[in-house]
Amino acid sequence: MGINLHQGPLALLLILLCNNSAFQHPPITSHTTSLLSNSFPSLTKVMAVDHSKFRTCHQTSFCRRHRHGKSKSLYEYKLLPETVVFDPSGIASVAASETTKGLLSSWSRKLTKGSSSSNGDNYQGPPPVLTAKLHNIAPYTSCALTADAYGSCPQEEELEVSISLLQDGVARVRIVEAGAVITKKGPRWTADDLVLNAEEMAPFRGEEVRLDSLNSAVDSDKMKKEEDLIASLFKRAHQSFVSATVDLDNFMVLSYGEEWKLMIQMHPFAVYFFRGNTGPPVIVAGSSGLTHFEVRRDRDCEEGSEKKVEKRKLLPTEEEEIDRHGGKEIVGYWEDGLAIYADGTREEKKLEEEEETEEEEVVDRGEGKEERRLEEEAYDTEGMWTEKFSSHTDSKPHGPMSVGMEIVFPHSSHLFGLPEHASSAQLKTTAGSEGHHYYKEPYRLYNLDVFEYELDETMALYGHVPLVISQSESMGTAGAFWFNPTETFVDVEEVQGENDVVESRTHFMSESGVIDLFLMPGPDPHALYEQYARLTGRMPLPPMFSLGYHQCRWNYRDEADVYFVHGKFEELDYPYDVLWLDIEHTDGKRYFTWDKKLFPNPADMQNKLAADGRRMVTIIDPHIKTDNNYYIHKEATSLGLYIKNKDYTKDYDGWCWPGSSSYLDFTAEKVRNWWADQFQYNKYKGSTPSLFTWNDMNEPSVFNGPEVSMQKDLLNLDKVEHREWHNLYGMLFHRSTTEGQIKRNAGHNVRPFVLSRSFFAGSQKYGAIWTGDNAAQWSHLEIATPMLLGLNIGAISFSGADVGGFFGNTDAELMTRWMQAGAYQPFFRGHAHHDAKRREPWVFGDETMVRLRRAAMARYALLPYWYTVFWNAGVTGMPVMRAMWMEYPNIPALYSVDNQFLIGSDLLVRPVTSAGANSAEIKFPLTHCWYDVDTMQRIPLSGDANFVATKNLKSDIDKIPVYQRGGSIIPRKLRLRRSSQLMVNDPYTLYIALDDEMKAEGTLYMDDETTFDHEKKGDYAVAKFSSDWGADVAIQNAVQAGSENAVTAQNKEARMIERIVVMGLGKSPTSIVSSNGSSIEFQHDESSQILVIRKPGVSALENWTLKLQA
Repeated sequence: MGINLHQGPLALLLILLCNNSAFQHPPITSHTTSLLSNSFPSLTKVMAVDHSKFRTCHQTSFCRRHRHGKSKSLYEYKLLPETVVFDPSGIASVAASETTKGLLSSWSRKLTKGSSSSNGDNYQGPPPVLTAKLHNIAPYTSCALTADAYGSCPQEEELEVSISLLQDGVARVRIVEAGAVITKKGPRWTADDLVLNAEEMAPFRGEEVRLDSLNSAVDSDKMKKEEDLIASLFKRAHQSFVSATVDLDNFMVLSYGEEWKLMIQMHPFAVYFFRGNTGPPVIVAGSSGLTHFEVRRDRDCEEGSEKKVEKRKLLPTEEEEIDRHGGKEIVGYWEDGLAIYADGTREEKKLEEEEETEEEEVVDRGEGKEERRLEEEAYDTEGMWTEKFSSHTDSKPHGPMSVGMEIVFPHSSHLFGLPEHASSAQLKTTAGSEGHHYYKEPYRLYNLDVFEYELDETMALYGHVPLVISQSESMGTAGAFWFNPTETFVDVEEVQGENDVVESRTHFMSESGVIDLFLMPGPDPHALYEQYARLTGRMPLPPMFSLGYHQCRWNYRDEADVYFVHGKFEELDYPYDVLWLDIEHTDGKRYFTWDKKLFPNPADMQNKLAADGRRMVTIIDPHIKTDNNYYIHKEATSLGLYIKNKDYTKDYDGWCWPGSSSYLDFTAEKVRNWWADQFQYNKYKGSTPSLFTWNDMNEPSVFNGPEVSMQKDLLNLDKVEHREWHNLYGMLFHRSTTEGQIKRNAGHNVRPFVLSRSFFAGSQKYGAIWTGDNAAQWSHLEIATPMLLGLNIGAISFSGADVGGFFGNTDAELMTRWMQAGAYQPFFRGHAHHDAKRREPWVFGDETMVRLRRAAMARYALLPYWYTVFWNAGVTGMPVMRAMWMEYPNIPALYSVDNQFLIGSDLLVRPVTSAGANSAEIKFPLTHCWYDVDTMQRIPLSGDANFVATKNLKSDIDKIPVYQRGGSIIPRKLRLRRSSQLMVNDPYTLYIALDDEMKAEGTLYMDDETTFDHEKKGDYAVAKFSSDWGADVAIQNAVQAGSENAVTAQNKEARMIERIVVMGLGKSPTSIVSSNGSSIEFQHDESSQILVIRKPGVSALENWTLKLQA
């Protein structure tokens, strides 16, 4: 078959597609819905979250107390120099753990010996090189305030700070309680073993760590006293420095390596983190006096001594809340938290104007000034020991336990991170004097099921990562990981630093836990993400099928519906890999079961799809139906595996999809192991090796709970309150499910696939994440890219937004644009609500179906590249879907760009997200040249290397703007198959995009795409392609193999290269010869500057060179 050289990879793929006109489909009848479904309000209205269900900072006592420095006068911390212990040799004696990057190897230990958290101090990672005591020496302290207000015991507020140094430059600053409170109450609960990647947290070698201090009270024979060093660092931090006005005895300096220094200010306590030998610190913590640590205290000290204080009314009373139901009997709750009544009606959502009350006049709108002191207004002690929201009361038996600190990034005006929020990838300001801020509310980090979430909001969503990254042209890349899984608010502010230079300030406020701050020095995005991967773990390589297209709906009705949908994809040669079943496939919302009337032969159904190269996914949520005849519930109850009520007298009961439900305690190792065992084939009846799992509702979602979640004073099996581990629950559920999929197969040698909605730092180790219940609206398509970039900034790379939007109905244009965008998301799934019209690709007509299929084909053609990028992400920590600044940190014009992105380093994607658009504006970094992937033509650009060229380019309904970076080589597979499994032995086509020097290079990772043999046996290979037409090398390959088994003759035959396409080649070579001297056939088109080599006769698993001859 002849091929036009002007045709791009999709055109070549389409030529290989046999014409198929059987696009018609039988009409799809609507299926019956449940009582709850009938009560669901129409989705044709504009989506709007019920704000009355979710707290603001003002309605949250710890945030209200500490925001804008309101509590600043209560906290003044001094590091006591006489308590300093400097012990660099302590870490020298600790052998660095062997680096283990693989999913199987790290989990195999957990499956055999495991680990668990307890009420003890659960410290993980290298021991500290320096420890010291901190005292709160404020004239009037938080404990004094509560003693006056409540009659509680006055006590000293004593803390301990420890500093650990890691081999890659990361500094860990950890502050915990000390003194009498530890003797009486023990250490606070922490989650180091559940989150941190201690195996890779290698300590810095002790003999290279140095401490300098001029303070005579610091007693250490290992200490140095270099005054010039301390003075120079102080001057770098404060450029208005005058030597006669500063007491250098107030500082210590930890130096390690050639470029990292930590200057510790003793009073008031602060930390300055320096990188390199010039310039200001890259990160400063505590310098504005906003550090606070509410030590635990007893409310009742002396009988009858509680004092009453006048407090302004903040929340509705319990009587007001009861009245809202009008005396009706409540029989259930819907996902939005609204009640369902016995008479068949449901509670109506309040209109916005009904929610406005006089109390809102005192709501903090972010106008507060940093220096406002408590004495300027009434002391706010509301909610310290008992806190109400809506009809729910939090008993708070341990009283106020909040911690917080400000973290400043000097000379930086671009911060990123803190996913997940439906907002821009760059963090916008939430605080500032005179109203100079974008948002009124701080970013909230508290995992919640937010029904019909709104856009451009700082409200909490399904998961969170407390990571902030600064990107600055002058300061490079630096990051701060605030390791605290309790509810957290974060203010972001831009302030004028010294010499009127802008600096970005964040203020973290957490409800409980400890201050555990990891400072990452960068200096560039690649270095920083390697540092972060060592802290929280690496994304494992997923099975190839999971990178294909996933077809989902709530719900495919029955086996006949499944077979029809699958058959239609087959008939239309439309590639897909996975068909999903939502909750209606179960027996009455009992997970691990099947509705025997609708799915009588589930194993046969899975096997039939598997025979065509497809897998299936079923949903399994964490809520367990309270039914003594349900084997899961019966066994979990008998073994005592459920979360308990606040008195630890009975299992907690909440409301979710099955109605009355119990919730397993996934913080306990024995519970996680038990849950993992439920995936054994002899337990999960009807499951097969081709069935995988979807974890939803795992924030956890509780329809009748506060903020549609659990009460904070519930207890886990170790009697630790839910408030301490709330944000971990979804990740631990995700982890346990993933471990179950590994354990169910003999030899633990099949890679898992589990999708989760909720997440925390470290969730990248366990599988994919999606952005939750979006809507079939152009605005939700538009926000998908910034949200996914936010997740990738938080190292949650295997992520996606549901194609088409979950709520509501999409039209053909919106569906086309969403499928085009989804094809370039790391996770690629179409999904829809049961009230939405069917939206399988063929329901929009033949013309649209062809467009949708073309988008899916582009995804499948690029699967070798996607797989390689995922492998690279696991090895290096770099995200799969990258913000432009990640690859171009020296181009400030790209910092704020979040409507386009890079897949790996070589593909630039700009989704079209507005109706009727025929063009799109693309910002091209001029560091490289760029080629349109469809036309294979170089985009005409001009300008200096560290600048951006903005182009408005054609992008009609058949076009999504995608561009290959000049200097790259991208592998594709162009033979149309209906699933990734059927492509496994297909040959590759290499696309070479030459740069200005006529060079290019690229990588192709290869293994069996399914098992752990790449880790267990080293059965993998990496092909390193390079091209240098200026040096007469058309292309060459150098193979790095993990073992001899990876490069057998059979494997070489299955990894052939059938075509090489070279873009940007103006002049045709005379001849091209292979390594053995044989002539290679090629065609060159001078007008398009494209050269095509057909059948070069080489394998990606062999070393070879194709040379040019004059």
